[in-house]
Amino acid sequence: MKELFWQIVKFGIVGVVAAVIDVGVLTLLKEVFLVDVLLASAISFSVSVVVNYVCSMRFVFCGKQQSKCREFLIFLCLSIGGLLLNQLVMWLGVDCFCAHYLLVKIFAMLIVPVYNFITRKVFLESKEG
Repeated sequence: MKELFWQIVKFGIVGVVAAVIDVGVLTLLKEVFLVDVLLASAISFSVSVVVNYVCSMRFVFCGKQQSKCREFLIFLCLSIGGLLLNQLVMWLGVDCFCAHYLLVKIFAMLIVPVYNFITRKVFLESKEG
Protein backbone atom coordinates (compact mmCIF):
# COMPACT_ATOMS: atom_id res chain seq x y z
CA MET A 1 0.00 0.00 0.00
CA LYS A 2 2.91 2.31 0.77
CA GLU A 3 4.35 1.65 -2.71
CA LEU A 4 1.03 2.54 -4.33
CA PHE A 5 0.85 5.77 -2.30
CA TRP A 6 4.31 6.90 -3.49
CA GLN A 7 3.52 5.83 -7.02
CA ILE A 8 0.41 8.03 -6.97
CA VAL A 9 2.47 10.92 -5.54
CA LYS A 10 5.07 10.56 -8.32
CA PHE A 11 2.27 10.25 -10.89
CA GLY A 12 0.83 13.49 -9.50
CA ILE A 13 4.15 15.33 -9.80
CA VAL A 14 4.63 14.15 -13.37
CA GLY A 15 1.02 15.11 -14.04
CA VAL A 16 1.55 18.63 -12.73
CA VAL A 17 4.56 19.09 -15.02
CA ALA A 18 2.57 17.80 -17.99
CA ALA A 19 -0.42 19.96 -16.99
CA VAL A 20 1.70 23.12 -16.88
CA ILE A 21 2.97 22.31 -20.36
CA ASP A 22 -0.57 21.50 -21.53
CA VAL A 23 -2.09 24.74 -20.22
CA GLY A 24 0.91 26.81 -21.31
CA VAL A 25 0.79 25.56 -24.90
CA LEU A 26 -3.02 25.85 -24.95
CA THR A 27 -2.91 29.45 -23.74
CA LEU A 28 -0.08 30.37 -26.13
CA LEU A 29 -1.90 28.90 -29.13
CA LYS A 30 -5.29 30.37 -28.18
CA GLU A 31 -4.22 33.84 -27.02
CA VAL A 32 -1.14 34.58 -29.12
CA PHE A 33 -1.73 32.61 -32.32
CA LEU A 34 -5.57 32.76 -32.19
CA VAL A 35 -5.94 29.02 -32.85
CA ASP A 36 -9.43 27.55 -32.38
CA VAL A 37 -9.79 26.31 -28.79
CA LEU A 38 -10.48 22.67 -29.69
CA LEU A 39 -7.52 22.49 -32.08
CA ALA A 40 -5.29 24.29 -29.58
CA SER A 41 -6.43 21.89 -26.85
CA ALA A 42 -5.64 18.85 -29.00
CA ILE A 43 -2.17 20.18 -29.85
CA SER A 44 -1.35 21.12 -26.27
CA PHE A 45 -2.61 17.77 -24.98
CA SER A 46 -0.45 15.95 -27.56
CA VAL A 47 2.69 17.87 -26.58
CA SER A 48 2.06 17.09 -22.93
CA VAL A 49 1.60 13.37 -23.74
CA VAL A 50 5.17 13.07 -25.00
CA VAL A 51 6.55 14.74 -21.86
CA ASN A 52 4.25 12.63 -19.71
CA TYR A 53 5.39 9.41 -21.40
CA VAL A 54 9.07 10.10 -20.85
CA CYS A 55 8.59 11.10 -17.21
CA SER A 56 6.01 8.40 -16.38
CA MET A 57 8.05 5.52 -17.72
CA ARG A 58 11.22 6.83 -16.11
CA PHE A 59 9.93 7.79 -12.66
CA VAL A 60 6.47 6.28 -12.05
CA PHE A 61 5.82 2.94 -13.73
CA CYS A 62 8.12 -0.05 -13.92
CA GLY A 63 7.55 -1.03 -17.53
CA LYS A 64 6.85 -4.51 -18.78
CA GLN A 65 9.61 -6.26 -20.68
CA GLN A 66 8.78 -5.01 -24.16
CA SER A 67 10.34 -2.75 -26.74
CA LYS A 68 10.20 0.98 -26.11
CA CYS A 69 8.44 1.38 -29.44
CA ARG A 70 5.67 -1.02 -28.39
CA GLU A 71 5.51 0.59 -24.96
CA PHE A 72 5.13 4.05 -26.50
CA LEU A 73 2.45 2.80 -28.91
CA ILE A 74 0.43 1.40 -26.01
CA PHE A 75 0.97 4.64 -24.08
CA LEU A 76 -0.12 6.60 -27.16
CA CYS A 77 -3.28 4.52 -27.62
CA LEU A 78 -4.19 4.98 -23.96
CA SER A 79 -3.47 8.70 -24.31
CA ILE A 80 -5.78 8.93 -27.32
CA GLY A 81 -8.53 7.71 -25.00
CA GLY A 82 -7.50 10.47 -22.60
CA LEU A 83 -7.50 12.98 -25.44
CA LEU A 84 -11.02 11.95 -26.46
CA LEU A 85 -12.17 12.34 -22.87
CA ASN A 86 -10.38 15.71 -22.66
CA GLN A 87 -11.95 16.89 -25.92
CA LEU A 88 -15.41 15.78 -24.83
CA VAL A 89 -15.12 17.75 -21.60
CA MET A 90 -13.72 20.80 -23.47
CA TRP A 91 -16.50 20.68 -26.07
CA LEU A 92 -19.24 20.26 -23.49
CA GLY A 93 -17.85 23.00 -21.26
CA VAL A 94 -16.95 25.58 -23.90
CA ASP A 95 -19.46 24.99 -26.68
CA CYS A 96 -22.46 23.64 -24.78
CA PHE A 97 -22.20 25.43 -21.43
CA CYS A 98 -20.31 28.55 -22.62
CA ALA A 99 -17.78 28.27 -19.79
CA HIS A 100 -14.33 29.89 -20.03
CA TYR A 101 -11.93 27.47 -21.71
CA LEU A 102 -9.35 27.60 -18.90
CA LEU A 103 -11.95 26.73 -16.25
CA VAL A 104 -13.12 23.83 -18.38
CA LYS A 105 -9.50 22.75 -18.91
CA ILE A 106 -8.96 22.65 -15.14
CA PHE A 107 -12.08 20.50 -14.78
CA ALA A 108 -10.83 18.17 -17.53
CA MET A 109 -7.48 17.95 -15.76
CA LEU A 110 -9.26 16.54 -12.70
CA ILE A 111 -11.00 13.80 -14.70
CA VAL A 112 -8.48 12.65 -17.30
CA PRO A 113 -5.65 11.78 -14.85
CA VAL A 114 -7.84 9.20 -13.10
CA TYR A 115 -8.39 7.47 -16.45
CA ASN A 116 -4.67 7.81 -17.25
CA PHE A 117 -3.41 6.31 -14.00
CA ILE A 118 -5.75 3.33 -14.08
CA THR A 119 -5.15 2.45 -17.72
CA ARG A 120 -1.37 2.92 -17.52
CA LYS A 121 -1.13 0.84 -14.36
CA VAL A 122 -3.14 -1.96 -15.97
CA PHE A 123 -1.59 -1.93 -19.45
CA LEU A 124 1.98 -0.69 -18.98
CA GLU A 125 3.22 -1.70 -15.55
CA SER A 126 4.93 -4.99 -14.93
CA LYS A 127 3.25 -7.08 -12.25
CA GLU A 128 6.70 -7.71 -10.75
CA GLY A 129 7.47 -3.95 -10.64
